Amino acid sequence: MVISPRLPDQAIAKTGNTAGNTTGNTALRTVGRELDATAGARPDADGAERDRLRRRRLSHDIHHELGTIMLLASLLTTAPDVGEESRKRARQILGEARWLDQLQRAYEESTPERDGGHGPAHVRPVRLDLVAAEVVEAMRLSSTVDIRLTAAEAWANVDRLALWRALRNVLGNALRATGASGRVEVRVFAADGWSVAEIDDNGPGFGAIEPGLASLGLGIVQEVATAWAGQLEYRRGRLGGCCIRLRLPAAPGDGRRACGC
Repeated sequence: MVISPRLPDQAIAKTGNTAGNTTGNTALRTVGRELDATAGARPDADGAERDRLRRRRLSHDIHHELGTIMLLASLLTTAPDVGEESRKRARQILGEARWLDQLQRAYEESTPERDGGHGPAHVRPVRLDLVAAEVVEAMRLSSTVDIRLTAAEAWANVDRLALWRALRNVLGNALRATGASGRVEVRVFAADGWSVAEIDDNGPGFGAIEPGLASLGLGIVQEVATAWAGQLEYRRGRLGGCCIRLRLPAAPGDGRRACGC
């Protein structure tokens, strides 16, 4: 970037001293002062702009690659030369890629140069039972743990992506706690004005394993519960391990505006 040096104030004033040139002289002086004020910060500003441009280009490439993965998975779901089980896994890959695309877009919306660092929440009535079923199906295909789901229709006003992240983290923690041959039970129901997702495992119990990714994941779940006036509960479960219950205020079902149905 090339910036022309500022003319001294006297030189600017000499460009004209009639009434007709007063506005032009004032504008020149203002531009000169702004250049002086920003000259010292210009390298940092240029560096920040380069970082923003680099993030935008990386995001562009990520979305492009995700689009390619989704296209290939979509083609596999109808390919005549693959079996039904392979089609099922291709459909799951397609679904997971779509979730990843949403996560990337949410990340972009949360960067400092977008909306002051706070992305918009897309809140509408969501069926917890259907989102939970999607999370469970994905985990079943990628794990040897015995995962059982019992779900009744339950609605809450929540951001669907945030709910998916919460359930995914809780179930992921449960699978890590139980080990490859463990058992996890997922229940979704509505009771007493709440829509509830409960995940019970037969692992060693809360606090019995070293903190790590599990702590970070539960922090995400707590954030979701707090954001939508819900509650997050921990207790010893029926299976002997940890039981985590996410409770959100129940919302009336609305098929016209519903997300996740």
